[in-house]
Amino acid sequence: MTLHDRNVTQSAKALEEARRGAKHPLGPQRRTSLSLSQRLVVFNATSNDIETLVPRARQEMGGGASNEVVLRVARHNPDTFWGIARRDRYAAGEIAAEGYLAFLMLNEEGADQLVTGQLDATDPPLELLTRQHERPAAIYVWGVFARGLIAGGVPLAFEKVWTPLYCKAPVLSRPINTGGLRMIEALGFERCAILNGRIAPQFHMYPRGKSIREGRAVYDTHIDGTDDNDDDVSITVVRSIEEFMRVVTIRSATFIAEQDCPYQEEFDGNDFSASHLVSYVGNEPAGCLRIRYFADFAKLERLAVRREFRNRQMGTKLMHAGVELCRMKGYRRIYGRSQKDLLSYYENMGWKRLEGTPEFYFSDYAYVEIVFDTEPNPKAIKLGADPYVLMRPEGRWDRPGVLDRSAQRSVDKSGTWRS
Repeated sequence: MTLHDRNVTQSAKALEEARRGAKHPLGPQRRTSLSLSQRLVVFNATSNDIETLVPRARQEMGGGASNEVVLRVARHNPDTFWGIARRDRYAAGEIAAEGYLAFLMLNEEGADQLVTGQLDATDPPLELLTRQHERPAAIYVWGVFARGLIAGGVPLAFEKVWTPLYCKAPVLSRPINTGGLRMIEALGFERCAILNGRIAPQFHMYPRGKSIREGRAVYDTHIDGTDDNDDDVSITVVRSIEEFMRVVTIRSATFIAEQDCPYQEEFDGNDFSASHLVSYVGNEPAGCLRIRYFADFAKLERLAVRREFRNRQMGTKLMHAGVELCRMKGYRRIYGRSQKDLLSYYENMGWKRLEGTPEFYFSDYAYVEIVFDTEPNPKAIKLGADPYVLMRPEGRWDRPGVLDRSAQRSVDKSGTWRS
């Protein structure tokens, strides 16, 4: 039901050059431009606004929800329908909306029906929608009608779903024309929605909360700035000294403090020739794993989980993430070492003891060698891949990195860059 004037990108600076990425990512204090925010105002639209604007939008779209349906949904949750107007007119007493942005605040069942195509957005049942005081499972951009200058108020209206009640709900949209597509991509929406494990290629989505992790690799699920009250386990590849120091802290608490491992044996000179994974509970560092790479195998080692987090299967999740990172690098065989009394734990994850090898000892524990045989990820990084992919941060090969911006600059014949 999303409508947008096809000339919107000529009317609002925030919506220009959408293909280059989000010019106005959603969120508080990220306004399009000072001039637009000073010239426009967003407010709870009235029933008169709905009666006036919805028929105009419906006529241009060739269909859509009736006035009666929109009024019924807006009464159910007043946060559904937001009017946009020029500030000078609004201040002068002309409080009629000149455009609008409408949402459907969906509960779990409603979100599921949306992505599976079962929801009739022209007449959504109220039992699939949340009320004003209830936290939605997802927010659907139900309708946008904003022509000319009023288009600049759309990002301002989106800020209404960044309150504590709504800020974790993913926002989905299904544009029906080129203008709408450019608008949502300029706002940072991503093609193809992934929600609760369901893939909906017909939608664009602005992922928030737990939905951010659904489209990510298992070794890259931690989101900076995670809510401290978030109880989920997340994992990321270590990419900074600060993150590496968290690994050092976890291993010190686990191996040195608990297992009496000598410092020089624990920090053995291999940490700077390896990749590291660190896991979190909310924002609290909780576990880690080291990965080293050889010609025809990779080695997972130094698995450590803080005592207070050992009831969350975190070690299993870290090992799985480590295997997947190695598969993405094209490895078929992954090697490890298990304390002898933990062998069954690794066997339950699909590892097996390396045939013909004896047990051995180090740091006062008995160990056996184990292997995990697998196939490379179908999208594994290979020679001949896009050179920009090879320059991206470790474990984030599926997303443009800072050096991808180099593609937007040209090079003169002398080899110097021109901006």
